[in-house]
Amino acid sequence: MAFLIFLGFLVVIAFVLIAMYNGLVQLRTRADSSWSDIDVQLKRRHDLIPNLVETVKGYAAHEKGTFEDIAKYRSMAMQATAPADKAAAENQLTGALKTLFAVSEAYPQLRASEEFTQLQGSLNQTEDSIQNSRRYYNAVVRDLNTRIQSFPTNILAGMFGFQQRQYFEAAATDREPVAVKF
Repeated sequence: MAFLIFLGFLVVIAFVLIAMYNGLVQLRTRADSSWSDIDVQLKRRHDLIPNLVETVKGYAAHEKGTFEDIAKYRSMAMQATAPADKAAAENQLTGALKTLFAVSEAYPQLRASEEFTQLQGSLNQTEDSIQNSRRYYNAVVRDLNTRIQSFPTNILAGMFGFQQRQYFEAAATDREPVAVKF
């Protein structure tokens, strides 16, 4: 009888360990998937930027420094791979885009351009999608990191090499207004 109780106890422990492991795998997979969603939105953003810059160039040719900054930051953002590096590069690109839109305010003909309006609308939709993807990714990373740090899952996570993930965070400068100097 004691052997059956012990065997039942081992089976319950095995099921608990399997459930904890599967939970970690599920969260890791969701984090990978949500990071992929962010990459898709960022690629869409990167594809829109050259068209937007070319449209503005036609109206504001003397804003060369702004265009060069956007090209430089776009290149950096496309080359970044780790969440922290990508977040830093994307935050710089966002700041440069804010400057571009602020510059466009000085050109009424540009704001009236249908092409510019469509590109700006597409970019705004993409920015919203990036924010939604970022929120989802960060929620999944929060859940994964919490599980990895919580007892007794932390023991299992350490045994199987589960690592904490970095959040994809907005920079503090994203919260500040853009300064435009002519």
